[in-house]
Amino acid sequence: MSGSELLRVSELFYSIQGESTRAGLPCVFIRLCGCNLRCSYCDSRYTWDEAGKLMSAAEACAELVQYPGIMAEITGGEPLLQAAVYPLMDALLAQGREVLLETGGSLSIARVPVSVGVILDLKCPDSRMAAHNDWGNIGLLRQRKAAGSRDELKFVLCSEEDAAWAAQVVREHRLTELLPVLFSPVIDRLAPARLSDFLLREQLPVRLQLQLHTQIWPGISRGV
Repeated sequence: MSGSELLRVSELFYSIQGESTRAGLPCVFIRLCGCNLRCSYCDSRYTWDEAGKLMSAAEACAELVQYPGIMAEITGGEPLLQAAVYPLMDALLAQGREVLLETGGSLSIARVPVSVGVILDLKCPDSRMAAHNDWGNIGLLRQRKAAGSRDELKFVLCSEEDAAWAAQVVREHRLTELLPVLFSPVIDRLAPARLSDFLLREQLPVRLQLQLHTQIWPGISRGV
């Protein structure tokens, strides 16, 4: 088996979905190694600092058989950097699971199956990675919506300036008419109450998202 057919896996675990509109549901996570971005607030630097474990898509799916029917999320790092992520998505769908893919928004989602729910994270200015956003993904999200996908769009916010930037993007592209939009504050930079005040003032129909897993297991950064 060639290297392109293998996944480099950082961790594989069973937990509570902590983000997205599926927050609170049981979920199995496959976190892949590697990332092409270096966001200022990144909480998973180990995905590029550590080598991880090489696995085939079949081996990764075999690890999940003890959780039949449980939703699965592929995350990172940036999972779309690995060519073997596509057979992994197909294999998870073949198990009859709801499958989610969390991606940083810098790479095209053109090859992601419509049956996979994309959680696309558009980078705001304070991430220092906004220049890497692939804006063509918005058009692809529209195509996927027409085909019946259940995708979501997320903005991680470090400041009110980030929130104002994200609000402008939402309005310019009429994103809330397309799919659920989530505003997620970096807690030690933007207090949830401050972001709530902004959203109420702007009367913006987006969802305030707090990371549920950090409230359930405070201080634990891996395996949750």
